[in-house]
Amino acid sequence: MLNAERRPSVAERRSSFLSGSLQNSMNIPVVPHLAGIEDPLPETTPDKVDVLIAGTGMVESVLAAALAWQGSSVLHIDKNDYYGDTSATLTIDQISNWVNEVNSGTSSLSVCYTNAKLYISKSLRHSNTYVSRDFGIDLSPKILFAKSDLLSILVKSRVHQYLEFQSLSNFHTYENDSFEKLTNTKQEIFTDQNLSLMSKRNLMRFIKFVLVWDEQPEIWQQYAEKPISDFLVEKFKLENNQLYELIFSIGLCYNLDVKTPNALQRIRRYLTSFDVYGPFPVLYSKFGGPGELSQGFCRSAAVAGSTYKLNSQLLSFNPTTKEAVFKDGSKIKVEERVIVSPTQAPLDSKNIPKQEYEVHRLTCIVEKSCSEWFGEGESAAVVVFPPNSLKSNNRTVVQAFIVGSGTESCAKGTCIWYLSTVETGPRAELDLDAALEALERSIIRESSTDLENENDLIQLGPNGQTIINSVKLGQSFKEYIPREKVQFLLKLYYTQFTSTPPFDVVTPSVFEFSKEWPKDSSLLVPGASDNNIVYTSMPCAEISYDDVITAAKVLYEKIVGSDDDFFDVDFEDEDIPTYQNNGDVQYQNTFEEDDEEDEARDMDIVENEEPMGEMEI
Repeated sequence: MLNAERRPSVAERRSSFLSGSLQNSMNIPVVPHLAGIEDPLPETTPDKVDVLIAGTGMVESVLAAALAWQGSSVLHIDKNDYYGDTSATLTIDQISNWVNEVNSGTSSLSVCYTNAKLYISKSLRHSNTYVSRDFGIDLSPKILFAKSDLLSILVKSRVHQYLEFQSLSNFHTYENDSFEKLTNTKQEIFTDQNLSLMSKRNLMRFIKFVLVWDEQPEIWQQYAEKPISDFLVEKFKLENNQLYELIFSIGLCYNLDVKTPNALQRIRRYLTSFDVYGPFPVLYSKFGGPGELSQGFCRSAAVAGSTYKLNSQLLSFNPTTKEAVFKDGSKIKVEERVIVSPTQAPLDSKNIPKQEYEVHRLTCIVEKSCSEWFGEGESAAVVVFPPNSLKSNNRTVVQAFIVGSGTESCAKGTCIWYLSTVETGPRAELDLDAALEALERSIIRESSTDLENENDLIQLGPNGQTIINSVKLGQSFKEYIPREKVQFLLKLYYTQFTSTPPFDVVTPSVFEFSKEWPKDSSLLVPGASDNNIVYTSMPCAEISYDDVITAAKVLYEKIVGSDDDFFDVDFEDEDIPTYQNNGDVQYQNTFEEDDEEDEARDMDIVENEEPMGEMEI
């Protein structure tokens, strides 16, 4: 039988095996207790607080920590028995309960999610091999760019001490029934045999430009309202395969119609993150994604004095007496603001911000390691399916985030595939199914043991002549039909709604105070109106965390009046850590080095058509 026990976080694991003296000698901070996790709830709760926050998702947790360190008293609650809310990392049992709640129609989850479908194989349900807590499934999987606002806050606030990160360097683009690994370093570009010398020069010219694109408006201004594809072709003469890598793998855009400034910013985000801490642009957290980060910020808020209470649901708030009432009958006075996640609101609340954008997600657990897709020493990869690359003729990109057992998010020998699309309507599920089939065929081909050596796979022409007689196993061959199949332990499909468009961050208008509240809203006493209650937004479709700090700052400013002191705290517990990778790593972007020498060398290469083997990298 599956075990419903909650998966312990990184911080809990550390505290369970490190003694106090060993902690001190290793300079590891003592893990703060959170009510509802390690310790029972305190016998008494505060009579009043400045801010009440309902929901422990990413934005709400960052906000709670920022407010607590600024000096506000915060009561942070969640109606669930786990942390994370819309950003949670759930076990198999918790996922089953979550799906039932979404489909029940009697929960606020039904307003934020729909069409949840879950398949669990018999081998997972009735096997002694796996237990529920062996798997941590993210409701909103994310990756963390090395040069980002969130990572800066994680380091500055010391929240990183409660977490553990791994690198991710492999980005794949699906084209012509095969996965191509992203060419993302100067050396890889110059040694790529598939690129002509002129193509390499054009690509390097663009990469050097995009690092400082906002300082050269004379180059891109006339394309400000045009698609990025027009700009790349007309200004830099880039080819289709380069367009797809830049727009979809590096920029993680959703279609070719993205306006030029937006796409340039996203492309630069990747390039400036490369080599910040090592030869990779992205990190992800072990034991789960946003759910782990949410809990880390909750721990930080607890250190600063916030009170935490799980299994606690807000029923009503009286703006006259400023009294909040909970489902268990307890009450508290809230002096300033009540912040509510849409999933934590009473079902009949009609003032939740409109969730008009769709995010369709398909999550699968497969009984295969999928290590062929990962970089050396890594356990995750990103795969993108550009428009019209799938048999469904997808109009928008399907993104896949692949997580292996090295992340401690799944059992050994298994892997989690997170697929998502912002396509709307029935087409979305067709696109996700087509992408899933492509992933399945690809991993079977790449991991197949049917072939003993590279020369075993050949393709014959109509007259028996050999077309391919020496190939590499990592490539795709449409005529090769593998005999084995991928064993799916779990499939989860659902549609999530959000108020944030695919390419935007959340706007302040989403958090405007409500002027008129419906008389039948159970969150307020009958007949009341209030401007003290603010709803947060559902997670956006963006695979990065870029939206989180922006949303938290907007809410923080509405409560405090300014975001000038957002995490502006002198944390004196210890010095800021020094990241090491064979020595201290200082920020350095490899594309910016020796620009003049590169230009001269590249021009000489093009003019004299110097052989590839003689190029100096």
